[in-house]
Amino acid sequence: MLTDEALRRVLEAAGLDAPVRYDDVVTSTNDVAASLARDGAPAWTLVAAGHQTAGRGRRGRSWIDRPGAALMFSVILRPSWEPARLGLVSLAAGAAMAEAGRSTSGLTVRCDWPNDLLVEDRKVGGILAESEIAGGRVRHVVVGVGVNLVAPDDVPDAAALGPVDAETTLSRFLGRLRELLTDEARIPDAWRAVAATLGRRVEAVTVGGVAVRGDAADVDDTGALLIDTDAGRVRVAAGDVHRVRDAPA
Repeated sequence: MLTDEALRRVLEAAGLDAPVRYDDVVTSTNDVAASLARDGAPAWTLVAAGHQTAGRGRRGRSWIDRPGAALMFSVILRPSWEPARLGLVSLAAGAAMAEAGRSTSGLTVRCDWPNDLLVEDRKVGGILAESEIAGGRVRHVVVGVGVNLVAPDDVPDAAALGPVDAETTLSRFLGRLRELLTDEARIPDAWRAVAATLGRRVEAVTVGGVAVRGDAADVDDTGALLIDTDAGRVRVAAGDVHRVRDAPA
């Protein structure tokens, strides 16, 4: 069970010094962290909870958890990056969580672009990065992570890390995320090393509603997914991506 004291130990183990906050129940850790960020909380402020009543994923989807059955936390970041490069934050968080989850569970954790964490092609967790931009500058990014420790019975194809040590998993995640964010050029390679998407036949629906089908070929230096279609290579910076299971890559 995480506590304020446990979160302080987590940050210390990761070589970080920032405020922490633990709540037994919140609407979502991203909501709490975003409020703290707007009030001036510094980078690496860490928020965690035992249960979320309104957890969410990308594009307003719900994230359902059972109390004590998931690792749920958010961290405030303040990168001095151009807004167009913020897609790298999700990739960095995904790579860091995949590595941390593997090191403490022994399971192979992989990343589905842009934000899902998979074990044997079943979803074990997800990442939600929410940013605030003003005057063309990034004010803050809140990165929320939810990972199942016990697979929920009512969610099809859900996976779980199992009874991992939450403090160790979280400190390894933060330490690796810190390393990656200090040298953003390393992020694409770190993500490629744990990618589940590349080489698969996919269909992407962009934010503008345009459907693109082809082979997931790579990510670029902003974190966008590159898809090879019959008409050529297409860059997808944001949107939904699904595997086309009835067609070979």
